[in-house]
Amino acid sequence: MATLRFIVGVIGKTFYRIVKHRSTENFEGLPYVCALLGLSLWSYYAVSKTGEFPLATSNGIGAIVFLVYVVLFLVYAPPGIRTKTAILVGILDVGFPAAVILVTRLMMHGDLSIDVLGFVCAVLSVLMYGAPLVAMKRVVTTKSVEYMPFLLSFFLCLNGGIWTTYAIMGMDYFLGVPNGMGFILGTAQMVLYAIYWKSKPSQNISDQLDDECQHMHLINESCED
Repeated sequence: MATLRFIVGVIGKTFYRIVKHRSTENFEGLPYVCALLGLSLWSYYAVSKTGEFPLATSNGIGAIVFLVYVVLFLVYAPPGIRTKTAILVGILDVGFPAAVILVTRLMMHGDLSIDVLGFVCAVLSVLMYGAPLVAMKRVVTTKSVEYMPFLLSFFLCLNGGIWTTYAIMGMDYFLGVPNGMGFILGTAQMVLYAIYWKSKPSQNISDQLDDECQHMHLINESCED
């Protein structure tokens, strides 16, 4: 149940900060949208496959919790980001899962349905585990780990390692490959944390990022107009 501790404990602190400050600050919404998509489809995969109660329970509860997180992100995000995130939620968290379920239920049967669903879940998990690369880039750019907490990286590594072990024991390659990648990425994040944890972003870099954010905000407003 390391996944639940990771979701409720670590990411919950991020959203406590968002609610407390009534702002999403520089946090990215895409990782949470992708996580909700992955958890939802993994839950369906586990229910469709016999003997996957731990996987179904963990991901099912995780999907509910992440749904709350996504709603909170939409509530406190700036208007431009809120609109873009809402569109992503509609496409990735509603439309895509519905399409996958319909195709695998109506057009496929037996092991083929489960294999295709497992493949889709594995690809999405790889993308989800790749989302933290955005945070890693920010750490290298700003030379600060402010937006990449150590516990987040630690539990990403721990979660990936545990589910990889579970997948190997059950000979489930669809579950093992993406979680193995998650373990590697989590380890890489901890290495970055060890390098930059004492560093503080220089004023020039901070000003540059602020200017870029303001510039992107103006572009977004122009596009909306």
